[in-house]
Amino acid sequence: MKIIPPGIRKYLEMSQRLRKHELQLTLWFTPAIYILCSFFFAAVILLIDLNVQLGNWVPKFLQSKASVSRMLITTLIGGMLTLTAYTLNSVLVVLTTFSGQFSPRMLLNFVSDNRTQHVLGIFNACFVYVLTLFIFITNYEDQTFVAIPLVTTLVALFAAITFIYFINHATTWMQVHNISYNMQSISKQILNQSITQEMSPYRSTDTLYHEQEAKKKPDHPEKIFTKQSGYIQLINFDQIIDQAKKDGIVVQLEASVGTFLLEGNPILSYWSGNGEPKDIDHQLYLSMLEIGQKQTEIQDVEHGLNKLSEIAIKALGNNDPKTVSNVVHQLGELLLTISRMMNIPPYLVDNEKQLRLIIPGESFEFYLYKGYGYIRHYAEGNIQIITEILRVMNLLAKSVDPAHHKTLWEFACNTVYGFQSLHIYELDQHYLLETLKDLSETTGHEEKYEDIRDQIIEADQPTADPYKNQQKAAPNQ
Repeated sequence: MKIIPPGIRKYLEMSQRLRKHELQLTLWFTPAIYILCSFFFAAVILLIDLNVQLGNWVPKFLQSKASVSRMLITTLIGGMLTLTAYTLNSVLVVLTTFSGQFSPRMLLNFVSDNRTQHVLGIFNACFVYVLTLFIFITNYEDQTFVAIPLVTTLVALFAAITFIYFINHATTWMQVHNISYNMQSISKQILNQSITQEMSPYRSTDTLYHEQEAKKKPDHPEKIFTKQSGYIQLINFDQIIDQAKKDGIVVQLEASVGTFLLEGNPILSYWSGNGEPKDIDHQLYLSMLEIGQKQTEIQDVEHGLNKLSEIAIKALGNNDPKTVSNVVHQLGELLLTISRMMNIPPYLVDNEKQLRLIIPGESFEFYLYKGYGYIRHYAEGNIQIITEILRVMNLLAKSVDPAHHKTLWEFACNTVYGFQSLHIYELDQHYLLETLKDLSETTGHEEKYEDIRDQIIEADQPTADPYKNQQKAAPNQ
């Protein structure tokens, strides 16, 4: 393994799922496949022209001498290379600007987009194709070619059309509402993949029984500690359940995906159903979890919320309220999806319906804070943005389980309390209180709304109209 470069070795040491995800984030993997295919395609076209007498089957105007074919291919070599370099350079300049304005992760998201990788693969494949043909036809002087000039011309036209498609794709992708929507869609796919598809075969239908089983956990269960520092990137639930069944134990995760741990921190705890101590292979269980130096989106929903919040925070700094509002809406849709998965029990069982794995679950309040907490903090008295957050929370309250109504109302109250010390313009105050009133009616807190309304009005009354206060004070002078 020492002779393998570190850049390649890290991919070999990853699990298959994490390796696939990391390769999608690179620019060389998909274009490399296209380049290999272009070698094969060039060889096929060359063999057809050299071994099949196409001149007997096509009109004279489709035939080309070797010198003309070389001139055509020589011209296209420079053109293809220039087109690829110009396209990539232009997009990188624009994306660098966008990264500074909104989020440094935008460049990585654009690179990992399937359409971006396929287009760059096509550009490189076209260049390699014409370069390969040029090398092999240089020794032919009297040969008449049909397939080579015809197919090469079609390849050049295809590259030109792809260039137009790429520019349209780049300009469409870089529209902020599309970026936020794509991030929200990716996070929803992660929820569907990690919670619905991966865990559904192991979900317990007898929640009450397994809840009683989980309470049998000893006061001091055995611990498995990490061997390195980093973020939990991936957990192979199926492997842990299968191994726990073989060992006859119940395993509990001490940290969720996306959590940062230091070397020596507990990551798993376990105990046997009969209370007897078990001697298991700790390293085997550690190999079923991926720990790295960065957060990934494979199973980490919180990471998706943070990325959306980061765009909104950057937009606040750039005085772009429309972008902030769009992100607030996308966060609302994502939080709605998360809320519908909060009632899923954290107990996973084996094929014999025996409890084997307990996973930590975050509350709806946690995700609500991760989504809107940072935006609320950086809004710094921007009443319009806060009003929009309250409006989306009211929409959430109408769709989520009523059990989450108290969480939404308390978060809204904490948000509004932060503006009691600030002067609020009359219309801003009106729309803020109106939106808060709608939320109170949806969540069933009308009486508490009246108290908050009186506090806000009284706090703002002394500075509401200084001229009027001077008029009232004048007769006493």
